[in-house]
Amino acid sequence: MPELPEVEVTRRGVAPHLEGQPVTGVVLRHSGLRWPFPVGLEALVAGHTVRSTGRRGKYLLINFDHGTLIVHLGMSGHLRILPPGIAPQKHDHFDLLVGGQVMRMTDPRRFGAILWHDSADGSIEEHMLLRSLGLEPLEDRFSALELFRQTRNRSAPIKQVLLAGDIVVGVGNIYASESLFKARINPKTPAQRISLARLERLVVAIRETLAAAIEQGGSSLRDFIAVNGQSGYFQQSYFVYNRTGQPCRVCSTPIRQIKQGQRSTFYCVNCQK
Repeated sequence: MPELPEVEVTRRGVAPHLEGQPVTGVVLRHSGLRWPFPVGLEALVAGHTVRSTGRRGKYLLINFDHGTLIVHLGMSGHLRILPPGIAPQKHDHFDLLVGGQVMRMTDPRRFGAILWHDSADGSIEEHMLLRSLGLEPLEDRFSALELFRQTRNRSAPIKQVLLAGDIVVGVGNIYASESLFKARINPKTPAQRISLARLERLVVAIRETLAAAIEQGGSSLRDFIAVNGQSGYFQQSYFVYNRTGQPCRVCSTPIRQIKQGQRSTFYCVNCQK
């Protein structure tokens, strides 16, 4: 599944083609993806100008004066910017015609979403899918002190707390494993037992890990393709993720794999104590 870096890479890829450009049409090739397409979507956006793009967690936000188009890539979706006239393929479900180009969404599993939030319904942050999301990890509000405060009553393992998304959003499975390694924290440690000093290292590690992944175009997840058609290269920098049995890049101890909440966790038993 595309995680925060992949979605941010996508946002940065489409932004120059969308921002400040008028929408001239919409093409819907099914009734919907995970949820039905908004009723009358073309009438809602055609003739209006894209003012800005944003991201909240794994949701891409395309902002207009009167509302926001919410895009989720699901398990396998990706966006491409194409010239007009390119014939759609089997899994191409949605086109946004903007600025003389086409933003096309491809989603083989159809777990993604195209939704509309009208400004008359309040702030985009009040949308039902966004209102319970945690802090953005790359913003200043996400701090060690805030993480410390919100984990004092959390007995769940720190890896699971990071994935839950109610304290901090967008730190998915790959980047949680890598961040915990960088901070030298065992993923099985109960969150409430981690000191403020160690959480300070974790916050720095999360920010550095996500920033590096964005810079390298994300990870080459099986179904993720960036807007320019290329895959990311961050997987070449993994310290622990998907390296079961391989020597730790720091101490040479074999990387261990366990299951936490039906997700695979990778860590070094020597470096992460």
